[in-house]
This record gives sequence, structure tokens and C-alpha cells, in this order.
Amino acid sequence: MRTRKAVITAAGRGTRMFPATRAIQKELLPLIDTDGLVKPTIQLIAETCVAAGIEELCIVVEKGGAGTFQEHFRAFTADEGNVFAGKDWLLAEGEKLASLAERITYVEQPSPEGFGHAVYQARDFANGEPILLLLGDHVYTGDPLGQLLAAGEASGGSVTGVRLEPESGVSVTGILKGKATQTPGLYEILALQEKPTIAEVQALKTEGLADGTYLGHFGIHLFTSEIFDCLGELIATNTRVKNEFQLTSGQELLWKRNPDNYRALLVEGERWDIGLPDEYLKTLAKFGSLGPHAGVLH
Repeated sequence: MRTRKAVITAAGRGTRMFPATRAIQKELLPLIDTDGLVKPTIQLIAETCVAAGIEELCIVVEKGGAGTFQEHFRAFTADEGNVFAGKDWLLAEGEKLASLAERITYVEQPSPEGFGHAVYQARDFANGEPILLLLGDHVYTGDPLGQLLAAGEASGGSVTGVRLEPESGVSVTGILKGKATQTPGLYEILALQEKPTIAEVQALKTEGLADGTYLGHFGIHLFTSEIFDCLGELIATNTRVKNEFQLTSGQELLWKRNPDNYRALLVEGERWDIGLPDEYLKTLAKFGSLGPHAGVLH
């Protein structure tokens, strides 16, 4: 099963990065990429997707929120072309933005009703094809996207990326109970739960992992189009958790419908979150340390 399409959710309000997010969408906060250029986070994510073989991108935005992204992902105007004449590197970067713009579709989440509700808005974009799902405020080191795409192509089903999560962190992420398969790092899914308590997570222990360690969501998923049927059922029946339509509820329904066609992959690499001030600082430092400006950090 080849995956050509990716969905990136960028419909959040960015309240934890306020007041900067009053003037700029969280996903447009800048990072210095490993090539030394300053880029908004969403561009790094888009470029990572394309490098992994993704052909079409869908960005899910809040109501009326596409304009700021469209202003970034566009070709130069004639006036801009004249101003930048002779600056070959800059013109080349502008051409890259124009090329990315041709790949991007925007869909709106009409009201803020949860992550699962945001993902559901991309059902027409998917049009029956599998999708790679990413968050608009996470960037990566290593090649987790390539690993997930390869696992999906091999299995023909849905695959959720997971990482080893200490017990102290289980209350802020989705946790899966798995059973190791013959493929290293690939697990059958036996149970899953969104943000379990310390007491609840005891039932989600995966055999073979160290004590106090669990399989937690890495933040990327590869879903067959059936995920949209599952999310649609939640919305039609008004099945909410904490008054929102949760992606994890859709995952659970997907797994219950066809457990043999849904796996978890322990990915190699790291996830970096720009949606919190302290994590944003860590991300800036990490990416800065990998590029040509690394010397100024010492």
C-alpha cells in the first residue's frame, strides 16, 4: 500500500504560545533549519513529507485561517521578483515555495471540536486513499516518516508511530498495549487509551518493555481511509470525550473493526514540539546545533 497524501493539522489556537500567537499562527513560528535558512515550522514539515515521497499535502486550518499559510506558500509577485533580482539563492527558495504551494490543499475545521474532528475535515482530500497524519507543531530528527511509510507499504494497513514513554509521561499522551511481532519494532495492538492515569496505565503494560515504560504516541500515524468512517461514526453518534471528538476514539474503533489490519511501530528518531515555550527553546537549540550556525551556541 503506497501512501501519496499527508494531512497536517494546524487548526489550534496556540494558547500556550500567547501572546506571540496573537500575531502569528503557531505553525508559522520560525526555526533555523539544518541548511541554515530560517523557515516557518509548517514549511519544515511540508519539506520533510515531500522528501519522504509524499505528493499531496492537506493543511487543516481553523475557520478563515488559510490566508496566512497561503501568503507564505506562493510564488513571488512580479514586484518581488524585481526586488530580489540577482539574489539567486533567494529566488531559488521562492521557487521551492511556489512548488510546495501546488501540492497543498486547505480545508477548514468549522468549529474547534477536537483533534478527531479536525482530521475528519480531510476526508474529501483523502478520497479513499491512505494518509500520513502529522501535527503542525511537531518536527523530527531521524527518519520516522520513512519508517512509517515503509511499514504501511509492507503491511497494507494502518500503522501508528510509538515511542518508549516513561510512566511519568503517560497522562499527557495516548498509550498502547502491544504484542511484539516477528518484525522488529512492529507490534500488534491489544488495547489503547488516551491520557490514562497512573492507575489505569498498569493494564496497558507491553510485555518485554522495562518496568515503568510504555508504548506512547509518537505523533505520526498512517491510516487507511477507514479512519474517516470511524471518525464519521463518532460525529454522527455525538460520541465525545471531554466534549471533543478525539482521534484516539477513532483509532480504538478502527482497531476493533479490524485488529489484524492495524499495527504500532516503535520508530527511531526524535520528535520536537514547538507548541510549548520550553520545548520550543529546545527545538531551536537542537536544529541550530545541526546546521552551519552551530558554532554560535558554544
